[in-house]
Amino acid sequence: MTSQLEPLADDGRKARLENQAKRSRATPGSVSEVGRMAYPVILTQLSMTTMGVVDSAMVGQLGASELAAVGLGGIWLWTFFCFFYGTAAGVQTFVSQQHGGGRPSECGAWTWQGLYALLPATAAAAFLLFLGAETLLAWLGPSQQVQPLATQYMSVRAIGVLGLCAATVVAAFFRGVGDTRTPLYATLVANGLNVVLDYGLIFGRLGLPRWGVVGAGSATAISEWVYAAVIFFAFMRPAVRGAYRTQWVAPSLSALRRLLRTGAPIGGQWLLEMLSFAVFLTLVARMGDASMAASQAFIALLSLSFMQASGLGIGVATLVGRYIGAGDPGSAERSFRSALKLTLLLSGGIALLFITLPGPLMRIFSDDPDVLRLGGPLLLVGAVFQFFDAFGIVTDGALRGAGDTRWPFLVRFAMAWGLFLPLAWLFGIPLGGGLTGAWLGGTIYVCVLTVYLLWRFRSGAWREIRI
Repeated sequence: MTSQLEPLADDGRKARLENQAKRSRATPGSVSEVGRMAYPVILTQLSMTTMGVVDSAMVGQLGASELAAVGLGGIWLWTFFCFFYGTAAGVQTFVSQQHGGGRPSECGAWTWQGLYALLPATAAAAFLLFLGAETLLAWLGPSQQVQPLATQYMSVRAIGVLGLCAATVVAAFFRGVGDTRTPLYATLVANGLNVVLDYGLIFGRLGLPRWGVVGAGSATAISEWVYAAVIFFAFMRPAVRGAYRTQWVAPSLSALRRLLRTGAPIGGQWLLEMLSFAVFLTLVARMGDASMAASQAFIALLSLSFMQASGLGIGVATLVGRYIGAGDPGSAERSFRSALKLTLLLSGGIALLFITLPGPLMRIFSDDPDVLRLGGPLLLVGAVFQFFDAFGIVTDGALRGAGDTRWPFLVRFAMAWGLFLPLAWLFGIPLGGGLTGAWLGGTIYVCVLTVYLLWRFRSGAWREIRI
């Protein structure tokens, strides 16, 4: 195992990657190369987030309290498990650098180490949440209408998180070797199933029971396990096994330490940032069910931008890791600049959509007059929020591909708790801005964070990182 996981020098890596780029008629790090790498990931991310959007859109037909429950429960569920999903992203860094360094046979071993590191802890956390969801929601203090519904939703969703974590690790392998289509196909299968099950289990159609909010959670949990089964089947195909040695390998303590040293700061960053966001949404929930419902619809719309940026971030992480593994930091930096150009195009389009069509967009989720009244101004703030957030996400991906994860983690932690929450509280409550004011505080935080991340990459500190 040691020989599999030790980095080796190879003076021919840069030339090999340049030849690969020539054969694909793309300059290393060009917009076309980044676009080809990223677009299946963008579609995958959009397809994954569609599960949540479908849940919200269908549940929103049941009422504002049901929509608020899915929003609050979903955010806290993600907060509870995002450490594991974020740490899984570290697998992509190792796989892409091994692949770029001409050692494809070592890629499968890193995937197994990721599974060993994360699945036992995820299973334990899921069991605790299943038992303790009611206590957690009682402590958070939403309305009497929202609390039991959110408890039910979180409890049933906890059943699916282990499958999603396993799928996230294996998807990181495929993206690390540059295969961004296999996760897309697996996601499309799972998402198609989720739509059908949502329709049947929420409304009691297709011969299925009418379970409402519980039906939405059940549909997503089942689909997450199907996603895991499909992508793991692809991981174990003979062609993939022969090229990347994906057959079972034993755990390695040294490999686990290396993986966690790089991946845990990513997971910690996600956890602490999401925890601050969950606290923020709990503050919103205490403003009333209409505020929480409007915020949930707004978050679902924001995910259109977030997931596109996330897809670009994953794509550029693969290319940055590949070119660093090949000893070509210049192409790694070009990949990042190309990703920023694509980010400008995509996030600018979403901003235009938010500004010009706030009413029709909010009506996808609710016809409640109070929700629509709150949602219009929110989307104007959201146009700015998602624009800067997209640049921050892509820059974070480039830093992650280089293995530069510790300083971004520390700065995000400090800003999330020292800037985001105080500003949201200040603008939302003492200054009387309400829901829109709270999100305005969040927008200021996102802008400051993005400026730091851009500075961090331009400083070149990532060139000195060794994983």
